[in-house]
Order: sequence, then C-alpha cells, then structure tokens
Amino acid sequence: MNLTTIPSGLPLYTAVLDLSYNEIVRLRAEWTPVKLLKLHNLLLSHNGLQFLSSEAFLYVKHLRYLDLSSNNLRLLDEFIFEPLVNLEVLLLYNNQISQIDRSAFIGMINLQKLYLSQNQISRFPLELVKEKSRLEKLSLLDVSSNKIKLLPLDELQVLPAWIKNGLYFHNNPLLCHCDLYTLLAHWYIRKLNSAVDFKGDYTCILPGPQKTQVGVFDLSDDHMNCSTFKEADEEAFLEQRLILSCDTKHRNMLKTWMMPGNVVVTPGSNQTAKVLPDGSLQISSIRNDDSGTYTCFAMSEGFNETIYVVLKVHNFTINGGGETLNTAYTTLVGCLASVVLVLMYLYLTPCRCFCCPNKGKARGEDSIHSSMLSVTPTHDDPALKAELNRHVAFIDSKELQGQNGKLNPNGDEDDDDLDAEAGSLMKGKRKKSVAESISSVFSDTPMVV
Repeated sequence: MNLTTIPSGLPLYTAVLDLSYNEIVRLRAEWTPVKLLKLHNLLLSHNGLQFLSSEAFLYVKHLRYLDLSSNNLRLLDEFIFEPLVNLEVLLLYNNQISQIDRSAFIGMINLQKLYLSQNQISRFPLELVKEKSRLEKLSLLDVSSNKIKLLPLDELQVLPAWIKNGLYFHNNPLLCHCDLYTLLAHWYIRKLNSAVDFKGDYTCILPGPQKTQVGVFDLSDDHMNCSTFKEADEEAFLEQRLILSCDTKHRNMLKTWMMPGNVVVTPGSNQTAKVLPDGSLQISSIRNDDSGTYTCFAMSEGFNETIYVVLKVHNFTINGGGETLNTAYTTLVGCLASVVLVLMYLYLTPCRCFCCPNKGKARGEDSIHSSMLSVTPTHDDPALKAELNRHVAFIDSKELQGQNGKLNPNGDEDDDDLDAEAGSLMKGKRKKSVAESISSVFSDTPMVV
C-alpha cells in the first residue's frame, strides 16, 4: 500500500502485523501508543528501513518473530532489542549492517535463530556463542555472505555440536589456513548441517598477491597440502577419573551409554561408570580393561544419533609417568658418567713402559700380575737416585711366600752384583728411602707401567 508510517488505531487483539513491501523508513518509539500484548509476529521487510528507535519495541514485548530483512539498516546500537525477552526468531539479513554493538542482543534469553547474512559485517560475533556470554537457546547463527576474513577457530572448535550444527559462515573472504580446513573437515565428518549443506560454498583466499579464491575442502590437495583430518581418541591414565561427552547435534536428547564389550551402563549398579545428568559418562578410577570403544545412543522425538568415543588407557598413573622419566634420566646420566671415567682412565693416565727408566728391559721380565710404579726423584744423592729409579712391584702373595705383604723397593736382597760394603751402605739408607718412596708414591701422580 506504499505506506510511509504504521497505521494508528490497531486493534488490541492484533496477533500478526505484516507491513512488508512498503516505504516505512523510520520506526519511531510512538509507532504504537498502546501496548499490543497479543502481537507475536511483526514483519517489516522490504521497506528501506534506515532507523530503529531504542524504544521502538517497548510496547510489543511479547513478540516471538521479528522480520527486519531487506532494508537499509547500517548499525545495531546497544540494548536495542533488550525488551524482546520472548523473541525466538530475528531476521536481519540483506541489510547494510557493518557495526554490531557487543551488547545489542543482551536480554534476548529466548532467541533461537538469528539471521545476519548478506551484510557488511567484518567481525565474527563470538560473544553470541561463546561460553558464559552466549545466548543459551541460540541454535542457529547465520553470518554467511559478509566480509569476515578471520575466524576465532580455537573458540569455535570447542563449541558444543548443537551450536556448530547451526553455525553458518560460508561465502566470506576467509584467509586460507590449514586450521580452517581441519575445523570444517571435522564438522563434515560429524555430518553437521552447517558443513554438509553448504560444502561447496566454503571458500578462502590463498596467500599471495593474486588473491586466488579456492574451496576450503580443496586445501588438502596441491594448494596447501593440509593433512587429512582424523578424529582424535580420548586418552587416560590409570586411577584417573574421566568424563566422556556425548556431543550431539541437538539439545535435550535422552542419552544412554554402552561400554566396551556391549555392556550397558545402568544406574544403581556396581559399575565404575555412571551417566551424569547432562548425558556425559563419568568413569572413576580408570583401569587397563577400560580401554575400547564407548557408544552413546541419543534419542529425541524426531531425531536419533549414535556417537562413538574411543578410549586409550596408558599403563601407568599420571605421577608414575614422571617417575619413569626421572629414572630414565638418572640412568642416562649414570651411563654418561661411566663412559667419561673410562675415557679418562684410558687417555689421561701417565705414560706407559716406553717412558720408564728401564725401558730397555724385556717385557717378559715383569710379572703379568704386577703393577709398576715409578716416582720422580727429588734428592741429590746419586745412590738415593739409583734407589728411587728402581721399580716398586705389588706382587701376588702366592709368588712371595714369607713376604707377609711387605713392600721391597730394592728388589732381591741377595743380589750377587752388590758387594757386602755396598750392601751394608744400601741397607743403612733403606729405611729412609722406603719411607720417602712410600710418601712420594702417594703424593705424586703414579705412572702405570
């Protein structure tokens, strides 16, 4: 009807008001002077709407469906939709929205579907889906066909499956990255609607001046050679308490679990596993035989889903792993120290037989069981030097009967080459030289012959 304003005098029993395809450019606060308590559907699409008053929805707090699509809206101010606590569906697609205040949707505790596609949005509205700030009942968020280049991939990956199932961001100029491929490949394997329904519409821009646009699911080929995604297994340690999540595509489903060996988890039994109120499975005091595939059966009135979780149990406790590592480290250090000591013994010992004073002596004259020590003489007495240049031998007791283990630095006392006078002279000096020899041996560096 080419209306430029909303007609006045609307009946109080109005439940659906369709004003689409008109010329209403501004939605003022006084567009309805009375409260329309029965109004639950308001349609204002295709009007060229440019302005929304911050008080435009004060008298229609019972709206459940609001269509503001295909207009000329450019920004969404803070708290603009705050009165709409009962709203379930909000259509804002095909506008020119480039700015969304982070608090624009605060208070919409019952919002289930939000359509923001075909706008100029460059920032992904993470606050709508992130834990502790998200709209608890929001199950569909469409930000496709905007100008988003970067996504908070780590935050998106940890979202519950029922949120990811309705999270659409295709047809955006995303920058190509293997993490983006991994994210969507995981969603596609899980058969999430957001990845399956628009698989060919997820594109990205390759690095480089050409700005080549390719499909995200083609990044595993020659473009970036991203590795093929594989579902990771759950890992646990002995005696650990573990919670397995049944991450379904829909909310509020009835969930039952089956353990490895097709054993159904039943309440009130003596099993170490029990189903928590949120449908996840808690296993207390993990054991080796808890390894295997766990099956979660999720059921609702119109949808059934089966989820498999593979659990691998390590054969040690969390603390035991650290002790094992410390033991291995200590053993390695001990081995290295032994090697160093052996090398020091082999290469840092004083010179061998060829540098001894009696180097011309035949090798066979020394006993194979003896260790020869030579000391550097420090006295000026030639006779004493001759004594000190002699070898000191530690000879097996079986070869010297009657020696009683005593040290004999002068060899055989019955040497025929010494006359009696020389022998008596040597005997007179022997006590002193023996003491000095022993002292010198233990103070100087021994040389093994």
